[in-house]
Amino acid sequence: MNTSAKMEQLEVLRVKLEVLKREHRDLDEAIHALQERGTMDMLMIRRMKKQKLALKDQITELEDRILPDIIA
Repeated sequence: MNTSAKMEQLEVLRVKLEVLKREHRDLDEAIHALQERGTMDMLMIRRMKKQKLALKDQITELEDRILPDIIA
C-alpha cells in the first residue's frame, strides 16, 4: 500500500471516529434530558446506555487502529 492510500485510509478513520464521538455525545445528552424531564422510561434509558457503550467500544477500536500501542 502506498503512502498516499495509507494517509487517505487514516483520514477516513479519523472522520468516522469524529462521527462516532458525536453520536456518543448526543446519546449522553439525550439520556440526561430524559432523566431531568422526569420521564422515567427505564427500558428506553437502558437501551440508550447500552448503545452508548457499544459506541464507546467502536471509538476505542478506531483509536487503536489510528494510533496503535508501540511497546518500546
